[in-house]
Amino acid sequence: MDLQTFKLLARYNIWATQRLNTVLADVSDHDFFADSGLYFKSIFATLNHLLVGEHYLWFPRFATGTSARMALNTIIEQDRQILTDTLLEKSYNWSRFLNDLDEQRLRQDLNYQTSSGQDMVLPYAATLLHVFNHSTHHRGQITAALTAMGYPCPELDLVYMLIEEKNHKA
Repeated sequence: MDLQTFKLLARYNIWATQRLNTVLADVSDHDFFADSGLYFKSIFATLNHLLVGEHYLWFPRFATGTSARMALNTIIEQDRQILTDTLLEKSYNWSRFLNDLDEQRLRQDLNYQTSSGQDMVLPYAATLLHVFNHSTHHRGQITAALTAMGYPCPELDLVYMLIEEKNHKA
């Protein structure tokens, strides 16, 4: 895995978050907060989980070597607009971080403490890949819930971002 691949995944994370947020703006409060059978129950709670996991746990582990102690189901933000805006704003942190990352770091280990305080050592690149994969996984759950509720579902396949980027360059 090379740095350019991770930069691609960071761009994709921003793009997919933007597209999902556009659709979520039209979801009723009832459906946004209702238990829709997701692992974290609702779209709201799943988005909060993404905020916790991606931005309050994993990003600091990579960026500063620190790790918060918080449950994966912690509700960080109650306001849905602030929640979706914050997810998008914080997604840009990954691109900035990767722009400054030395590619050698990808071949090393990531040392951190889990949210329960356990010391952990994992391969840096594979663990970074996990972060982006994790976000994609939960966005997929949300889009499945939207489809089941009868909402239009955004196309979030990476290839559509690549097509969009190619068309913007043309």
